[in-house]
Amino acid sequence: MSMNNSPNVFLDPNANRFQVNIINESHDNNETSQEDVGSDPPHYEETSFTDEAHNRLRISYRQGKRDLYDNFLQNGEKTEASLHPYDTHTKMYYLQTFGHNTVDPVPKIDYYRNTGSVSGNKLSRPSLLEIHEQLAKNIAVSTGSVERVANGESTAGDETAVSKEEENKTGFVKFGWVKGVLVRCMLNIWGVMLFIRLSWIVGQAGIGLGIIVVGLSVVVTTLTGISMSAICTNGVVRGGGAYYLISRSLGPEFGGSIGLIFAFANAVAVAMYVVGFAETVVELLKESDTLMVDESNDIRIIGTITVVCLLSISVAGMEWEAKAQVILLVVLLVAIANFFIGTVIPTNNEKKARGFFNYQASIFAENFGPDFRSGEGFFSVFAIFFPAATGILAGANISGDLKDPQGAIPKGTMLAILITTVAYIGVAVCVASCVVRDATGNINDTVVPGMSCNGSSACSLGYDFSRCASQPCDYGLMNNFQVMSMVSGFGPLITAGIFSATLSSALASLVSAPKVFQALCKDNIYKGLHFFAKGYGKNNEPIRGYVLTFIIAMAFILIAELNTIAPIISNFFLASYALINFSCFHASYAKSPGWRPAFRYYNMWVSLFGALLCCAVMFVINWWAALITYAIELFLYIYVTYKKPEVNWGSSTQALYYINALDSALALTTVEDHVKNFRPQCIALTGAPMIRPALLDITHTFTKNNGLCICCEVYTGPRKLCVKEMNSGMAKKQDWLTKNKRKAFYAAVAADSFRDGVKSLLQASGLGRMKPNTLVIGFKKDWRNATATQVENYVGVIHDAFDFELGMIIVRISQGFDISQVLQVQEELEKLEQERLALEATIKENYFEEGKSGICGFFRKASALNISKHETTKKESTINTMQSMHVGEFNQKLLEASTQFKKKQGKGTIDIWWLFDDGGLTILIPYILTIRKKWKNCKLRIFTGGKVNRIEEEKLVMASLLSKFRIKFADINIICDINVKPNKESWKFFEEMIEPHRLHESCKEITTAEKLKREAPWKITDAELEAFKEKSYRQVRLNELLQEHSRAANLIVLSLPVARKGVVSDYLYMAWLEILSKNLPPILMVRGNHKNVLTFYS
Repeated sequence: MSMNNSPNVFLDPNANRFQVNIINESHDNNETSQEDVGSDPPHYEETSFTDEAHNRLRISYRQGKRDLYDNFLQNGEKTEASLHPYDTHTKMYYLQTFGHNTVDPVPKIDYYRNTGSVSGNKLSRPSLLEIHEQLAKNIAVSTGSVERVANGESTAGDETAVSKEEENKTGFVKFGWVKGVLVRCMLNIWGVMLFIRLSWIVGQAGIGLGIIVVGLSVVVTTLTGISMSAICTNGVVRGGGAYYLISRSLGPEFGGSIGLIFAFANAVAVAMYVVGFAETVVELLKESDTLMVDESNDIRIIGTITVVCLLSISVAGMEWEAKAQVILLVVLLVAIANFFIGTVIPTNNEKKARGFFNYQASIFAENFGPDFRSGEGFFSVFAIFFPAATGILAGANISGDLKDPQGAIPKGTMLAILITTVAYIGVAVCVASCVVRDATGNINDTVVPGMSCNGSSACSLGYDFSRCASQPCDYGLMNNFQVMSMVSGFGPLITAGIFSATLSSALASLVSAPKVFQALCKDNIYKGLHFFAKGYGKNNEPIRGYVLTFIIAMAFILIAELNTIAPIISNFFLASYALINFSCFHASYAKSPGWRPAFRYYNMWVSLFGALLCCAVMFVINWWAALITYAIELFLYIYVTYKKPEVNWGSSTQALYYINALDSALALTTVEDHVKNFRPQCIALTGAPMIRPALLDITHTFTKNNGLCICCEVYTGPRKLCVKEMNSGMAKKQDWLTKNKRKAFYAAVAADSFRDGVKSLLQASGLGRMKPNTLVIGFKKDWRNATATQVENYVGVIHDAFDFELGMIIVRISQGFDISQVLQVQEELEKLEQERLALEATIKENYFEEGKSGICGFFRKASALNISKHETTKKESTINTMQSMHVGEFNQKLLEASTQFKKKQGKGTIDIWWLFDDGGLTILIPYILTIRKKWKNCKLRIFTGGKVNRIEEEKLVMASLLSKFRIKFADINIICDINVKPNKESWKFFEEMIEPHRLHESCKEITTAEKLKREAPWKITDAELEAFKEKSYRQVRLNELLQEHSRAANLIVLSLPVARKGVVSDYLYMAWLEILSKNLPPILMVRGNHKNVLTFYS
């Protein structure tokens, strides 16, 4: 057997992604052994990951196997050693990847895609059930499946072809890291500050502190860039920029709040940059005395025209906008180069008089230190410069339009920060080495021999600017904002650079705001804004968002009060930076296995430092603007948290919830149980929680915000079907609990019998100290008609609860708990109503479509209307029939009974028949009920047994005990006649009830009696009935007393009698429970585990 190891296999451009060698599985062992003779190494599978040109399978064959494959292609016949393509949809075998038939696919990216992925189709791998269970035989193989033979799925070549076809069809425009990120970030970072404020900043702070100002700003942006790079490389990045990064990391609460203000900040930033551009144009018009109206109105007019032009470019498409950005970058680079060239061009007298002397060591030395004036300081100067360093999110904001956001955003952003930083520092150092701080502009202010000078560097260069110390001057670093125009080789190019800087920043913001806003609206976090989620054209352009951004920008341009709003906008951007840094820290701190960024050069504590630094800078820039920003963000955070959007992005917040819960659960295991901290932690055997809502409601009443509640369901029957049904319903039933605000968990087990399932739940439910201590079940109302096995299972569950030392609560209401029939009828009626509405909608649609003129059209419409009326009448009659058919089943009383514990209970009593001391659970449960809002109007009445001659003493003893327990009560009743024999009618009813379940062995011969015992061991024997006659009397008598004293109570809580295991038969015990709780208000039969749950010690 020879191995095809030729390098041509891997270099061949036509090779398939999965190139598989066919392995012989022939029964002809001789042929195989002959092929294996020699020194050739074993024949292994080869996999090539190159693109496929023809979207066909390319396979390397061993000698003599070509015919087999050709036969398969032509006839689709399944022969030995042939291909066995398998697809989960078409029910075919997978290819022999590992030398044998298998439905197990090899790893493939398409299995991990989201359902709505735009980069490729999501494929479904075979389920574990399909692999684990026996494979169906005689599966047909179709020839069409050869297109997907690479383990049942499409090849890389197919994916590429589909992707390209889709791209050509839709005309998507995607940008690389240079045009998409680097260019945008550089243009956004290089603002007008570079040309008209940087000289003033370095004049105030000096070269040394000026570099520190730039450096501190760059530290903030670099740390944010590093954090953003880590987040970007931790999975596929979609459109939405900063909003997408923050929301997917920290969740919709943080993402939704920052996304809205970030989009708004970008919209207002458009106005800011456009006004900056308009002010420069107005200055030029003013110099040439060509103002249109006045300065303010000219700014508004020029600003409006500019925004309209920018909007036209943006709406034309991202491709046009990108071309405009490249042109603006070229202009900006030429302007910067023009400045550096100007610094080395020999100066003239006019420029010298304005303070420009080319590079001079004396000027560098003089300008190195700070010279703060007019109340300025380091932080005020920093606050003015910092907005010039922002703009690093310009590339990330169009993440949806990038070819590879994961690679483009980190590379482009970090390189843009580096280039712009070098430019800022270079311009600052150069301008401070060439221009003095103060100059008069008068060419006659030269140093005359014998004249005293102030010793400045200008004096050594022949100019006396000493009068600037006593009176204001118009030139120099401190006084002239147009220093760069003066220094440059050609002044108008600096003006062009200012235009380019303002327009590029405005254009970037005009694109960013709608893109971020569209992503926010698509996620439907703010439902009222979903209108703006719609996109148009080949690039899904947010035209509605563009219009909204245009309106906001125009409003602020017309207001023209940007000096007030500017600090808030800067703080909005800084808040985004802070949350990006915090997102990186939070994701790292949560230690989620899903946090695996490809960008490794980050540290979570550095990210946290970056977040705190951003927050500090917010207050440095403007403290009141920072407070406003925090207030707005907090309001939006609370709003989104309250609305609870139905999204699940696997945020680090979710991961941290898990970590905190796990840590708390582990910490709880080290805490010893104490009676003061006892709380009911219940397993409620509700089945599906929506089937027995009343049982859940009463349990939830005394566990809500107080203890654990687990709604449990046991599936019995064929294991395969049970497991499938159980797994499919788990999430749905837990969602029902959440939707109905039930603070409970749902758990289910599949078992051979009901008792076995409950036994598993009793043993395995809970976590650490959070384990159930009480079992809550509904009374089995149909026990007389149930099979012996069902009754045995039910009573067995009670015995098991006591065996595992759990408390026991059996709840009985007159109508029963199961409302499944009501739900079924409601579901059927809803389906019929939906069908009727769908039919009407279809007929109406057809009616409008058939709007042709002429007599034929008229008759068609008339016919359609007649059919509509006929079908609607038919449907309505069907619904009426359904309603009348199920009028008996649709039990209104049952429906009302199922909601009785949801309603607020009126004034009344909870009667507690505390007959046996079980540790206090019988008294604790009703006490917890009375502290709930729904039951607070109910008073506790205590009933207990006692002697006739000691009634008052017994009352005082009970009152003293309850007072020590700090449990308020309305009345105490001592029942002295519990052991009195019941009346004949009651006893007769009891006897009639158990009659079908009695053995009557005393009336039969011994042999016959023994045979009957063996055949029906569950029946009540005469000996057993006689042995427990007194106890049976007591249960019947208790019901008479309950009827007498507690008939009008809102709720009865009664000590549950305990049947000795193996002594009292199941049917006798059920008869006791039946007679005890019959014809009474809702009743809780309670028995604790005889361990104290109450204490009077502090």
